[in-house]
Amino acid sequence: MSYFITGTDTGVGKTHVTALLLRAFNESGRSALGYKPLACGDRLDAEALRLAGCQPSLKLEEINPVFYRVPASPMAAAMIENRVPDVAAIRDGFEALRKKSEIVLVEGAGGWLVPITATYSMADLAVDFALPVLVVVNNKLGALNHTLLTVRAIESGPLCCAGIILNQAADTRDAASISNRILLEKLLPHVPIVAEIMHGEECLDPALLASL
Repeated sequence: MSYFITGTDTGVGKTHVTALLLRAFNESGRSALGYKPLACGDRLDAEALRLAGCQPSLKLEEINPVFYRVPASPMAAAMIENRVPDVAAIRDGFEALRKKSEIVLVEGAGGWLVPITATYSMADLAVDFALPVLVVVNNKLGALNHTLLTVRAIESGPLCCAGIILNQAADTRDAASISNRILLEKLLPHVPIVAEIMHGEECLDPALLASL
């Protein structure tokens, strides 16, 4: 089973979490590759996924087929560089990786509704791939609202939200980050909390993947 990984915002730790999941899947004996369809500004995320996957010999272009140098949303970067995103190449790249691995983890750019073009968003891409969605949440004050909005947007379409991963991006805890998990389990009882990742945590117990 492959997954589309989105976030409640940009900078919530999607790449870090995706890399941890890739390593955990591979350690459990299930081959897994990461896919970053679009990258803007640099390719550090794609490189991290390439190294975390089970086939580090893959070319970076196979992990990240569409790259813009401008650090902006895909739609904005495409307008500035005057290059229309090659959605066909993105779809072809995904299918190619599916033939190489049991699991492909697709990391979106930014949040769920980030536009790729005026009529096509990250959400549309996930629907095209027909993948269940994992939501990475920056575990901080405000996470409840961001998470509820994201999960409800996902569930308003044809896809299911397969789980939530709380990522402690800050190196300190507060009342919000401590209580967010308890409240989300009450507010979204049908969506499992797959993991709660502490700041600086560099490995994920493969047993946590059972909830997927």
